[in-house]
Amino acid sequence: MHALPASPVKSRQTTWILLSLVLGIAVGYACNQWAATPAEAKEIAGIFAMLTDIFLRLIKMIIAPLIFCTLVAGLAGMGDAKTVGRIGGRALAWFVMASLISLLIGLVLANLLQPGANIGIPLPAVNAAVDLKTSSLNLKDFLTHVFPRNIFEAMATNEIIQIVVFSVFFGLALGQLRHTKARALVQVIEDGVPVMLKVTGYVMIFAPVGVFAAIANVVTTQGLGVLTAYGKVMGSFYIALLVLWVVLAGLGFLVLKSRIFPLLSSIREPMILGFSTASSEAAYPLVMERLRSFGVSERVIGFILPLGYSFNLDGSMLYTTFASLFVAQAYNIHLSLWQQITMLLVLMVSSKGIAGVPRSGLVVVAAVMPMFNLPEAGVLLIMGIDVFLDMGRTATNVLGNSIATAVIAKWENAIDTDETDDEVDVEALTQTA
Repeated sequence: MHALPASPVKSRQTTWILLSLVLGIAVGYACNQWAATPAEAKEIAGIFAMLTDIFLRLIKMIIAPLIFCTLVAGLAGMGDAKTVGRIGGRALAWFVMASLISLLIGLVLANLLQPGANIGIPLPAVNAAVDLKTSSLNLKDFLTHVFPRNIFEAMATNEIIQIVVFSVFFGLALGQLRHTKARALVQVIEDGVPVMLKVTGYVMIFAPVGVFAAIANVVTTQGLGVLTAYGKVMGSFYIALLVLWVVLAGLGFLVLKSRIFPLLSSIREPMILGFSTASSEAAYPLVMERLRSFGVSERVIGFILPLGYSFNLDGSMLYTTFASLFVAQAYNIHLSLWQQITMLLVLMVSSKGIAGVPRSGLVVVAAVMPMFNLPEAGVLLIMGIDVFLDMGRTATNVLGNSIATAVIAKWENAIDTDETDDEVDVEALTQTA
């Protein structure tokens, strides 16, 4: 594996994204103040929403073929199911450990910081209706949903876990036949990987536009006043996320040693992109590029990263316990330590089915609350600021999956220690080799 050519200067894409973030806040605030009514603000925000939607559609356009090509090419190179089983087992063990740690940090910090105590915000009526679909959130339906009934349907709807399942079967079969009847097909798919990476480079040129529009859209409709009203809640949540970041980086340090620091430096741009758009999908292609430039084997990236996007949502894990306890505190409902531990275990299982579900964190919280006699209407308390919380948990998901992929690669001796750790200019992805 060869690293992409490093730019003489550090990537300008990060600078553009940060500038777009600041500009989006400024423009959104100006539009919010200029709009005479909420309806007018919503109409203005619709223009920004259109630009964001276009960028996210471009991202969704490349996700399925990118995952399929990289995963199948990687599995065909592994050659046997034993290797795949070993890597997958290590990955799932890490995912479970990281999920439990994330849930536990959310539980501990919510108890220490008490974000819902004396909140000073009118509470929704206990019987208020919550428009969230939670009836399908159960382990049986999730396990059934993992297996695709039609791979074209899975690709059309960007069901990542279903694409992974099909690609595993297809890649293993291709690996067994790569030296006989399937040599030409293997070559075609392997040649498709650099093509998809080149397409990814073209799409990522528009990332600053997507970031600007996403932030401007949110601030135009919500304004900045909501941040003051919910300052305690948001501040407590981001403190908890910061603690989780330190813990995840510490776990990564145990395996990667000093290389954890250049890894964290290399993924800051995908984290900013995920934070700005509140979309893990938007950051996915750039995470792949950063891990490749860091020296992680393409076969490990192609297998672990999509798996992590379905099972390793560390930010979302923390959010579910934090939000549940926030509602309990807001309504002054005492939960014993045993009840909180039970809730943690229930959330551990329930949250494995949230990948791809709109407002996934809120859906899980709303589904679990009735089990502990918490008012489901409490979800309405955080719906107004959920987009700001979603930004933080999305960036955390990016961090967690990047560290997990690098750690598994280290265990598999599939990380090139001779690779340069310099950042890769996204513009380099679009240049002809």
